[in-house]
Amino acid sequence: MECVVSLERLDPGQYGQLKYASAFVDEHIEEIRIDKDRQELLLVHHSPLGNKVISERLERLIDRFSKGDFGFKENRLFEHRGPLPYSGDIIAELVQSKTIKILEPGLFIFREPFSSLMRFMDYAFVTKIAKPFGVTEESYPAVIHCETLNKTNHFTSFPEHIHFLTHLREDLDVIEGFSQSVREAGGWKQEAPLGLDANMPKPKFAMNPSTCYHCYEGLKDEVLEGDGLAVTAISKCHRFESKNHTDFGRLLDFSMREIIFVGKPDFVKENRLKSVEAIQELAKEWEVDSYLEVANDPFFTNDFQVKASFQRNQEMKYELRLTIPYLNKSIACSSVNFHSNTFGNAFNIKIGKRNAVTGCVGFGIERWVFAFLSQFGPDEAGWPVRFREQYEAWKEKSI
Repeated sequence: MECVVSLERLDPGQYGQLKYASAFVDEHIEEIRIDKDRQELLLVHHSPLGNKVISERLERLIDRFSKGDFGFKENRLFEHRGPLPYSGDIIAELVQSKTIKILEPGLFIFREPFSSLMRFMDYAFVTKIAKPFGVTEESYPAVIHCETLNKTNHFTSFPEHIHFLTHLREDLDVIEGFSQSVREAGGWKQEAPLGLDANMPKPKFAMNPSTCYHCYEGLKDEVLEGDGLAVTAISKCHRFESKNHTDFGRLLDFSMREIIFVGKPDFVKENRLKSVEAIQELAKEWEVDSYLEVANDPFFTNDFQVKASFQRNQEMKYELRLTIPYLNKSIACSSVNFHSNTFGNAFNIKIGKRNAVTGCVGFGIERWVFAFLSQFGPDEAGWPVRFREQYEAWKEKSI
């Protein structure tokens, strides 16, 4: 079935946000297209609910994104035009060369040289951007307490992203019954029914959606000294994004390097601005076609416009976006965030007698590599000279 809805009351600047959110309207969606000329959204589906219900749900989303200010004004803080010598379909080329293996949309295996570029770029982000802040290194688990996510308001702001983690109940009959049912079916069958309520307990953990959450969890009820602290960590993050995993760079499982500032307001704000300057210098040094703009998180809530407008008006989130030439679009590869005292309050982190404020700088490692290769191609000879020199120097020292 095809469901078509009008976008006349929605600002074109929010078409992308609507398209993203539309993937979560129903689990039977097959395709989503936006016709900008006709101002229509076309959704192909095989939902048993029918077009009427699907259309009503899409109208709810349009209503959500059309409230408040009519669209968001573009506000670029920095722009660097790179040479863009390559314009081929980098994904197709990497698949053909077996450099990457797509297991399913958003889930990849990375081989050389992609895997080496991931390690090199992470090394560069630490040494060039994080190290000058006198950071300490921390290591975090890939799973996180649901109670911790609750404190961050993740369940109410981004519920669609959550990957819950559960297990079979500690019950001999349940465990043996499950094993026997799989054996009788001839192995695990994705389409076979599974009694989750009967066989599995309510999840206590979820896959971690953001590196910095563990930092705040680790500082719970602590009193910091001086002006504050700077921490860096890299961890595997997980976000379920439905049909959106077919979009370039939108991974189900990805590596996120973060620099996290916790302390007094001036300490966090000043370090945040210094990190913006460092990111700009790195973009110039590596000659990547990019720009830094004021942005907002993709809140999946009825008060989207209120939260998003507040973020933008207060300039609480900046995104560095890198051009993907063959798609004639850009993707966000880094973000620079100021959270005020949201997490200091949630986790009772003190700086003196007051709750601490926080900020973080994030680098999506796989996205950086994908975007870099999309601009310069897989042949190292075509890469910028300074980048190539740094990469070769790093390879001599790495294992």
